[in-house]
Amino acid sequence: MAVNKCIKYLLFIFNLLFWMSGCVILGVSIYLKVNPVFGGLLPGLNLLIAVGTIITVLGFLGCFGAIRESRVMLMMFFVGLLLVFILLVISGILGAVGVKKIEEWLTEKLLPLRNQSSVFQTFMQTVEKQGKCCGLINGPSDWGSTVPASCYCHGTTQECKLADGRHEVYLRPCIKLVTSVMVKGTFITLGIAFGIAVLMIFGMAFAMTLYCQIGETYDTLT
Repeated sequence: MAVNKCIKYLLFIFNLLFWMSGCVILGVSIYLKVNPVFGGLLPGLNLLIAVGTIITVLGFLGCFGAIRESRVMLMMFFVGLLLVFILLVISGILGAVGVKKIEEWLTEKLLPLRNQSSVFQTFMQTVEKQGKCCGLINGPSDWGSTVPASCYCHGTTQECKLADGRHEVYLRPCIKLVTSVMVKGTFITLGIAFGIAVLMIFGMAFAMTLYCQIGETYDTLT
């Protein structure tokens, strides 16, 4: 039985797309990881970085194995895909659980705000200006005794209070706005991971089919 050329080249094209997808998931994960505002807060990012790296390697391995019709490389590719699929499932579970615990992590890692990096404080002040809110979880008290000007009330219907004897500040905390940003980043990463997982199922099917066809061809020739 001859090797099906259609499957062979479909596997090659799949692996080319797979390699490109690996680059995307690696790039997004690294971006979220090194982000000065949220780096280190989102769960599963280290795992996704590892997965993205492995995917780029497997994409090359699958392309080469398909073109050269190498059973060894195809089997390595299949096993590698299976392992990465399992890692993606684990990463997805971590990410899904993390979405529910974001507020907990924010409270634990980001309060009090005055102790955070200048980059994060600048980010919070931008959120406060745009969202007409103050603080992260508890309101102005998250800043301690010194409340930044970004919390000052300016012609708004939001509830305010006098903070330092001179300025009125927003009472509403910014937790919903900040959480929405983090959740969006998490769901983007999980969406990419899910798309990769679907591609991997097809890849494993193509790889095993081609592997079996190469074996049957070899048996026929011998």
